[in-house]
Amino acid sequence: MKHLVTAVLLLVGCATFSQVKIQGVVKDSIGNPLELANVIAINQQTNKLESYGITNDQGRYKLALTKNTDYKVQVSYIGMKTADVAITTKETDVTRDFTLESDNALDEVELTYEMPVTVKGDTLVYNADSFNKGTERKLEDVLKNLPGVEINADGQIEVEGKVVSKVMVEGKDFFDGDSKLATKNIPANAVDKVQVLKNYANVGQLSSVQNNQDNIAVNIKLKEGKEAFWFGTVTAGAGIADDKGLYLAQPKLFYYSPKYSVNVIGDINNIGELAFTRRDFFNFSGGFNRPSQTSGTNLNLSDNGLGFLSLQNNRAKEINARFGAANFSYSPTKQLDLSGFAIYTGNKILLQENSNVIYNDPELGIPDERTQSTTTQRSDLGMLKLSAKYKPNVNNQLDYEVLGRVSQETQEQNLFSTVIGGIAQNEETNPFSINQNLNYYYTLNERNIFAFEATHLLKDEDPFYNALLANDPSSPNDPYDATASDLGLDLNQFSYNLSQNKRVKSNQLDAKLDYWNVLNNKSNINVTLGTILSNQKFNSNIFQTLDNGAVFNNQPTNYSPENDTDYTFTDVYVGLHYQLKAGIFTITPGVSAHAYSAKNTQFGKTYTDNFFRILPDFNTRIQFKKSETLTINYRMQTQFTDVNDLAEGLVLNRYNSFFSGNQELESSLAHNLSLMYYSFNLFNYTNVFARASYTKNIDRIRTASEFQPGSVINVGIPFNSNFADENVSLNGSFQRAFGKLRATARANFSYNKFNQFINNQRSVNENYNQSYTASLRSNYRTAPNFEVSYTYGIQDNDQGTRRTKFYTNAPKIDFDALIWEAFTFKTGYEYNLLSNEDGKINSFDFWDASLAYRKDADAKWEFEVKATNLLNTKAQSQTNAGNLSVSTNDYFIQPRFITFRVIYSL
Repeated sequence: MKHLVTAVLLLVGCATFSQVKIQGVVKDSIGNPLELANVIAINQQTNKLESYGITNDQGRYKLALTKNTDYKVQVSYIGMKTADVAITTKETDVTRDFTLESDNALDEVELTYEMPVTVKGDTLVYNADSFNKGTERKLEDVLKNLPGVEINADGQIEVEGKVVSKVMVEGKDFFDGDSKLATKNIPANAVDKVQVLKNYANVGQLSSVQNNQDNIAVNIKLKEGKEAFWFGTVTAGAGIADDKGLYLAQPKLFYYSPKYSVNVIGDINNIGELAFTRRDFFNFSGGFNRPSQTSGTNLNLSDNGLGFLSLQNNRAKEINARFGAANFSYSPTKQLDLSGFAIYTGNKILLQENSNVIYNDPELGIPDERTQSTTTQRSDLGMLKLSAKYKPNVNNQLDYEVLGRVSQETQEQNLFSTVIGGIAQNEETNPFSINQNLNYYYTLNERNIFAFEATHLLKDEDPFYNALLANDPSSPNDPYDATASDLGLDLNQFSYNLSQNKRVKSNQLDAKLDYWNVLNNKSNINVTLGTILSNQKFNSNIFQTLDNGAVFNNQPTNYSPENDTDYTFTDVYVGLHYQLKAGIFTITPGVSAHAYSAKNTQFGKTYTDNFFRILPDFNTRIQFKKSETLTINYRMQTQFTDVNDLAEGLVLNRYNSFFSGNQELESSLAHNLSLMYYSFNLFNYTNVFARASYTKNIDRIRTASEFQPGSVINVGIPFNSNFADENVSLNGSFQRAFGKLRATARANFSYNKFNQFINNQRSVNENYNQSYTASLRSNYRTAPNFEVSYTYGIQDNDQGTRRTKFYTNAPKIDFDALIWEAFTFKTGYEYNLLSNEDGKINSFDFWDASLAYRKDADAKWEFEVKATNLLNTKAQSQTNAGNLSVSTNDYFIQPRFITFRVIYSL
């Protein structure tokens, strides 16, 4: 490690001291500076582009060149004659200004070499080969090289601190709703250009009147020879780990033509390479958006799936993964586009975890708990989407989409608690959902535009839960006896076999009609008429299975063991917004008026909540320069719960956690204020992003927890709190290029103040979370490349009577090199130290490496040896701060393994 860092520093130093700068100003014939003019330097000896730059708003440019070298410097600008000048560098920096003459005969500048980056309105176009080093294999490797583009921890593309909402290839949607499938699967050698489309409008008719500042799309342009031909890779591999055989097979095939496209992705392996996780599946939107998402009403239907344990960094003790996906698009006519996809992911995962749980308030007498658990998860998840877009002319567009999901999941967990003893938990579910979307857009004339959008959701969930706990009928001090007595169980059994059936059916329509009146090219008025109609039916029952197999319908002391709840929610609203563009300001004030009705019926009793509310919102965008903006946004929201919080019968969540809803819950009110700043300076590739947000929740639904004396078993009861909860978050990043080096600094801070209620006592909890990361990345063409980073985090949880503080230190280094134009070597090392104020709690590190051979960049065959977890780390540690407790966890992962892979490129 020490020698590697030293080599990196020497490499940086050598590269820095062997360069000189050429800088100056580019103007037109009357002396006005030209912003976004292209400046490139071509090495006359190698005849290759060595450096490039783009002028800033003052017309300034700057290039880093090698000393004592001959160059041809080319300066170009749309509508101007290109300037070509021969320059020989010496030992000192050079200043050279350029004046470009008008050339009205030129519609487009013809360059000898393609610019690495060009700007066309709101579109940034990156030439991939200008940034590639030869070690790239997937799209994410290409994107990581591009200034201003990031790949986050979830594999999603981020630009300007925002997650990219759409990825296209040759203008056709690629698995609409997620960018990870593109970054992990599209081969790098197929990518010619990467187009970043800012302020992207899904519907061109609305681009001039809608606020699309948060919408960013990416379009991948393919290299010549990749169109109308199948391309992609097929990978097969085998290996060994702890005398266990390993395997993988990964076909990734793509076909694009002007009329249709087909993408097929497959993956089967037992080495833990999850192509599509369970979390990815349930977060996958499929491109669906709620029409009411900006109306001021927030009604989210809860997920009634299993209490699946989450993977940490996609690692586990054992992972067997299966994945298959197909995506197509077809344009039978110029007016009609058909598209769709099918995705299947099936995983069998073994998790092992040791936890130490400390409850927040020691005065309540809740004992600390240590647990050891082994869990087996099995999941088979599938989704299918079909879309049609019909656009007979520029004034009409009709869209229809349908997305269906089905799944079958089980989770079996054996757990030992120092408080309760041994517990076996078994869960299973087979839910399905159908989501439909119908949109129609009509432009009457240049001043009158109409849009109708409607989404319908049908969802059916049926989770089953079972817990088996040991019992000694002759012992009066069995740790679960008090709970069993409250639940009305038969205490004369050698085990408490507790089960629950639950069924939740949801049917929701979300629709709105928009009308825009364009007053002039600076302002417009938007009128919205919308509605949300939602109905949910909730049924559940808890029962005990006796030792002889008979079913015992228990009767809890204070709660019903059954639920039969019907919940209907209605929101009818009208909204009015006015947009004004004045200089650098775009101001959009608005207001919406809502008539709400919420009604639920259970146990023969009906509760109704009808009221009227006015919700204001305000958005201002300040465009300082073409690539520098500040956005101020305020929104008042009414937040509603769903049927899960309303059903008053007892619900069994886990062996130590019960829940009883509250029929008379009401809505809460939230004030949301945010500021977002972004600047991307192409002159020196400085990328700055900052966001600050503040949220205050009034009458928020909180859960009061009732613990049994000396036990970790609790019953949660929701209620509308009279105390406001507040949240403040700050995050930002600064990125700057220094020649072939790119430095990045990131910071995240959040403060969360909320009111906790345990055993009829209120406490104010305050959570402070901080994370700081600094990194340095190189992008050399011929030299090895590296990325070093250091992350420091603080997790501070203050419950008033108890305060816990954890620190994380995580240095990391990645290194890759192209050797003799044939061998690609990659390695990465990361170290994690977890500590508290008393010192070290635990540490763990990971080291991966791979060596691949490919005869040249155009070779069909590639051979790779890949080693994962070379240090054979057995477990990793993390901390979790919840509303009731703080825990430290040791999470066991796969051992060291080595695989040999063969990759064939079509």
